[in-house]
Amino acid sequence: MLLDRTLAIISLLALVAFMGIVTWFVNEPDLWIVVFIVLAMAAYDFWRTLRPRKGPKSDA
Repeated sequence: MLLDRTLAIISLLALVAFMGIVTWFVNEPDLWIVVFIVLAMAAYDFWRTLRPRKGPKSDA
């Protein structure tokens, strides 16, 4: 579980760095909107996937 979280954090940071470099050099407001939406979706998926589960645990 620790390895999963570590790799997920590294991947999210790499995505943020890549998107930051692209938006810095292209510098278009429409691209900023798309990048913001993509990063928000990635952060939400990261949070939802790695948060602790409530209720009984199942292996299925």
